[in-house]
Amino acid sequence: MSEMTYKVPLMADLAAEGKTPEVLFWVGCAGSFDDRYKKVTIAMVKILNKVGIDFAVLGTEESCTGDPAKRAGREDLFQMQAIGNIELLNAYNIKKIVTACPHCFNILKNEYKELGGDYDVIHHSTFLQQLIDAGKVKMTEGGEFKGKKITYHDSCYLGRANDIYEAPRKVLEQLDADLVEMKRCRTKGLCCGAGGAQMFKDAEKGKKEINVERIEDALETGANVVAAACPFCMTMMTDGVKSKEREHDVKVFDLAEIVADAEGLS
Repeated sequence: MSEMTYKVPLMADLAAEGKTPEVLFWVGCAGSFDDRYKKVTIAMVKILNKVGIDFAVLGTEESCTGDPAKRAGREDLFQMQAIGNIELLNAYNIKKIVTACPHCFNILKNEYKELGGDYDVIHHSTFLQQLIDAGKVKMTEGGEFKGKKITYHDSCYLGRANDIYEAPRKVLEQLDADLVEMKRCRTKGLCCGAGGAQMFKDAEKGKKEINVERIEDALETGANVVAAACPFCMTMMTDGVKSKEREHDVKVFDLAEIVADAEGLS
């Protein structure tokens, strides 16, 4: 990403000028450090720049939300991490947060309030749908997804935890592509196997990994693109594709990457 072309304002720099952005883009650990999901962060920045959204990131001031610690039973560590974030966000007078991670979204939206952090938190699937509805994103270029068969994998933290099922599908419906559903979808969707801090523990005894079971659902549809909206799902579904040795004909992409490509921003 060229720094000459795309701007990524830092919250601290804006605050020094007495400014508060309309939106804080919460990048998250995966979006900051995972090589695959960094591409999603770049896609989001491209979109935000293209539509002229007044946004900023925390940069090195951003810390983990504490979600993995909480799910693993370390409430003490979660509260330490959360309170530090809340103090920072409140000091910057942040009101609206957009994030591409459902885990960050869920905990910032639903579990920070009792600790003093009350924000308007939006997942990027909903945010992208809003931009499309407002006519700011048209996806007229089509990109590499034109004519492809796409299936969407529901993130547990978006779907069952927050009842967000339609927004990501409405985004994908804007493409000149064929959106096909897995048999287990929406409220009956199958977890990728990474939620609840499972991402960070060794596999338990069993005949099959959850992500392999889930990618079999996706492959049954005949789709050559699996759309995800979560960094954990992205990793698990990609590993599932590799386990089936289908990397040559089945690809996993995040919604933001798909939108950026269809907008001609790739």
